[in-house]
Parts: sequence; structure tokens; C-alpha cells
Amino acid sequence: MTRAINIKEVSVSIEGRRILDNISFELEEAGIACLLGPSGCGKTTLLRCIAGFEKQHQGEVWIKGVRVSNPTHHLPVEQRQIGMVFQDYALFPHLSVTDNITFGLKNNNAKIVKQRLDELVELLSLQDHVNKYPHSLSGGQQQRVALARAMAPRPGVLLLDEPFASLDVELREQIARELREILKHDGITTIMVSHNQLEAFAMADVIGVMNDGKLLQWDHAFKLYHEPETSEVADFIGEGVFISGEVINDKEVKTEIGIIKRATAHGVEKGKKVTVLIRPDDILHDDDSNMTACVKDKAFRGAEFLYTLELESGVRLLSLVPSHHDHPINESIGIRLEIDHLVIFPEKT
Repeated sequence: MTRAINIKEVSVSIEGRRILDNISFELEEAGIACLLGPSGCGKTTLLRCIAGFEKQHQGEVWIKGVRVSNPTHHLPVEQRQIGMVFQDYALFPHLSVTDNITFGLKNNNAKIVKQRLDELVELLSLQDHVNKYPHSLSGGQQQRVALARAMAPRPGVLLLDEPFASLDVELREQIARELREILKHDGITTIMVSHNQLEAFAMADVIGVMNDGKLLQWDHAFKLYHEPETSEVADFIGEGVFISGEVINDKEVKTEIGIIKRATAHGVEKGKKVTVLIRPDDILHDDDSNMTACVKDKAFRGAEFLYTLELESGVRLLSLVPSHHDHPINESIGIRLEIDHLVIFPEKT
């Protein structure tokens, strides 16, 4: 598979402070990736390095088989064949939707410009807005215009900096899915920056979890959730709690909620103390179970409640329970384990 982007050991320091620390990853042609992490983790700086707005002090950036930068070589932004959608969309307020979209096509003949405009207007459902100006558009419509403008020159790579930040929370996941379909339809290699997991899950083929300038894991969403490589990734992705355990053999760990088994060897020595990740979907409500826990908090999520449960020892767990099981605070309910993925980490001393 052809690699559209190859980032090799990239580091960036600003005023003596390390912003990016030895970042490496690859993204295949037409792939969609998301750099995910909290504010200040370095993800936007990495995006700016790829675009050419920021120079790295170590490592290489390759785009479409061309080395575009290293510490002694820096291809200008305009020569990298990159489209970019900024967080505030940066539309030209004095230009119509049509003129915004075609702004980067001035060197093409009128027939080519009209053909590309019609194609993007239909693809992004902007037919009713072509003669409008940005101030009269909703946030979602402005985002579509910004995307169309970035896509118009057929860039080799599209970079999106927090593209849903200006949208209402309830719209973000839906629009992320729609945007994914559009980008896949046009075969555009895309890297997005976000701090929102649901946006990343809805949008990306592969996700890079970042923190403190480091790339902690570059993987599919399923593996990030069920097979995190570090406790930091486990803590950041999804919801869950850590409980203490002790390794009893190469596939089993003893905890106070029972012996948890794994299909493959975990590689931790017998007798070692570990912490075990327990996700809300690992704990099922079961009225017939002998194991009980006390409801200490609950959050209604429509089809489900997210219960915070407390064991007799004081250890707390999370559990997703169908919302027709509406138990009051301080009531004891039966629970059982259904853990398909045993995730353990060495206990911190």
C-alpha cells in the first residue's frame, strides 16, 4: 500500500521547550487519520509541521513520496500540494460561496473551474447557497464551504484543525460521519486534529493518541479502546476504572471481582501486582448474580444508564445498564463480569 504521509522521528522545540518528541507514523493513500489528545499536547504543532507552517529540529516529513522537510530542507507551504481547513474556517467574508470555493482555481480555464465547482456543490449539498455570503450561513454550512475550497485544487493531502469546534455538540458526530463519506468518495488523504473521542471514532481509519508531545499509540479505534498499550491511553480513551490484581498464571489475573482470563499470554510474571482496566461494558447488571454492588451515582444516557457502583471494599466500578433498569442511589444490585479483553499494566510503586 502506497504511503501518502510518512513522519520520521520528528521533534520540535520552541524557546527551549520540547513541543514534539520523536514522532513517527505512516498514513496510506486515501486514509483518514486523527491526532487526538488534550489541549497543549502538540497535535496542532504536528499538523503545522506537515503543512509547512512550522519547522522541525529533528526528523523528516514525507508527502506522496517526496521529502518536504528535515532540519536543513524546508519546502514552502504552497509547494506541498496540501489543503487546510482551519478551526475558524477562515472564509473570505466579501466573497460569495461560489467565489470562496473557486478562489484557488484562478489559473484554470473557465470550463474546468465550473466543472469542479458543480462537482463540489453537489457533493457537499451546497446547491441552495452558491450565491450567499459567509455571514448568512450556519456553522455547518460554513464548514462545508471551507472544505469545498480546500478540496477544489485536488490537494494531495487535506489537513483539518479542529474542524467541528464551531459546531453545536449534538451535530459534531453526525457531521463527522458525513464528512468521512465525502472524503472517501473523493479519495483524499486526510489528517484531522481533535480532542473529542467521538469525533475521532466517527471520522478516522486510524487514530494517534498524543500527550505531552509524544505519540502514545497509533492504531484503530477498536484497539485503542480494547487493547491500549499504555495506562495513559487506557485512561484517556473511553471510560473505565483501574483495580488491583495479582498474576496467577500466564493468562489469568486474580482480582476482588473474580479471576479474569485472557485468550493469549499476557507476558507478566506469576505473583506480580498489576492494575486491571475495567470498562463499563465489562460489568453487566444481573439480578440473579451473587455478586452485588451499591449504586452510588448514575447518569442517564437515553438507552442506558452509566452507573457508578461501589463494592463492599470501597472499590468503585462503572457499568452500562439498559435504562429500563432504573435503580435508586444506595440500592444494591447484582452484577457479573463479561470481560473479553484483559488489559493489565504493572502496578506503579
